Parts: sequence; structure tokens; C-alpha cells
Amino acid sequence: MSWENELGRGERFAFGANWRDFLRRFTPERLRQAEGSLRALLGRDDLCGLRLLDMGSGSGLFSLAARRLGAGVVSCDYDPDSVACAEGLRAALRPDDAPKPNPTDETGPTGWTVLRGSVLDREFLAGLGGFDVVYSWGVLHHTGDQWTALDNLCGCVAPGGLLAIALYNRQPFFTPLHTAMKHAACRWPLAGRLVIAPIYGLGVGALLAMADLLRGRNPLARHKTSGLPRGMSFWHDVRDWVGGWPFETSTPEQVFDFCRARGFALRGLRTVGGKSGCNEFVFERAARPPAAGDPPPCAFC
Repeated sequence: MSWENELGRGERFAFGANWRDFLRRFTPERLRQAEGSLRALLGRDDLCGLRLLDMGSGSGLFSLAARRLGAGVVSCDYDPDSVACAEGLRAALRPDDAPKPNPTDETGPTGWTVLRGSVLDREFLAGLGGFDVVYSWGVLHHTGDQWTALDNLCGCVAPGGLLAIALYNRQPFFTPLHTAMKHAACRWPLAGRLVIAPIYGLGVGALLAMADLLRGRNPLARHKTSGLPRGMSFWHDVRDWVGGWPFETSTPEQVFDFCRARGFALRGLRTVGGKSGCNEFVFERAARPPAAGDPPPCAFC
């Protein structure tokens, strides 16, 4: 089934439309925060000389950040509005990064290529070649087949390269409630926008404001352009969270085991501590494929 049909049947959230609205509030401060987030996640001051795949590029903000940090970037998204977002940022802020019809024709890690494609399309991914860094933050759990998506993405990482992903945390009690909320908001988008999202956003906002006050912080600061990590926007995050369907979750242990079986070792981890949100992982692919009889790499090395 095509993206258009899924959207029309209420089986997929319009992520790209939300990102398009987010970019109307684009600021240099958001971009600086995105760059800082990439540096912190990957443990590098720059990405010079590296080739990076931004799978599920969304607004294109992190593709732009990676490009500014020196990487050659390939941005991919299934949502045509998200593809247009990345193309718009490239045209406005990186006009010298001319589009390349075939990213594997590049002789080095230069430029910024924007493509439309699905992480579930193994043939499409195979045509992109290998990458030094594969980045997919908060994406794979919205594909409808998270584990196939992750398996396919593992194949994009060159030997010795990094896989940086963020996946929704599984909670025994709240995950079923969030699943029902998201499915309802996606099936009935008008009710999702006018009822579910405002109620959820105001409730979460009130709890966050109370927590800020108890810590002696300004509760309005998080709603400013620099108030959220990664350069994000509170209300756009609320829309994405409430309507974000398809929706899957996983435990850190499941992700460890899955990637370890494919020759990856854990290099970085930040969990949400059992709460709602995304656990962040950075895995490194072995320099050679695991051979028969090799012990599995230690996920905690």
C-alpha cells in the first residue's frame, strides 16, 4: 500500500506536514542545538571525511547539522513532505550541494543528496552503498515493521562504522494506552488535533511546569527556541507523539541482542529510565563480519 493510501485510510500520521510547519519556526539556535546533539551522541567534534545516512530525515534539520559538521550526507524519507523539507533546507542554506542522481557515484564523502525511499525497501538501501555513520532518530518504530527496518539499516553500516538510533521505550502499563491513543488520533485526525493533542499537551505541560518550578527553573524556558534538547519544539513534539502511527516499542535488552547478533557492539547508551520516550543507542559494526564459531561481541564493552 502506498504512503498516500495509508494516509487516506488513517493508517499513517502525516509526519512531513508536521515537520513542514516546524520549519516555519526554524532558527539558527535550533540548528546549533542539533549540531550539539550530534556531537554528543556520536562522541565527535566533527564529521569531516565521513559519509552519513540520515534515514527518516524528517525536517532535514539533522541532515543540515551533519553537513555543517563536515559529513557527506544522504537524506532519505518515505514521506514526500519530509523529502521536500530537506530539499528546501538544502536549497536555502546549502545551495552549492547540488543533488546527485546516484549517491554511490560520489568519489568521496562530499555533498548532500536527498532521496525518497523506505527503510523497508532492502533493494533501495542496497543501492546506496555503505556509510560510516547511519543515523535514524525516532524513526524505525513508525515504519510498521520495526525489526525488519532495523535489520535492513544494519546492512547500510560499513565495517567499523557507527549505527546511531533512538527507539521508543516499552512500558508494561503505558505502552498499551499510548498505542490506543495514537491509533485513535490517526484514525480520527480532526479529533486528534482538536481534542486529544491539546488535552495531552496541556497535561504534560502542566507536569513539566510543576517540575521546573520545584527545581527553581523558568517553566516557560522549554517553550522557547532553545528550550528543548536537539533543537525541537514542544508543541510539534506533542503532535508527533499523539498522532505518531504506526507505533512500536522495545526494551534496551531487545535492541542489544538484536544488534549484537548482527556483529555490532554497543558504544553509547542513554535510556529514559523506564519512562516514556526514546532510548538512544550507538553501535559499532565489527571490522569484519562474524565468522561461524566466533563468540558474540560484548554489548557492554
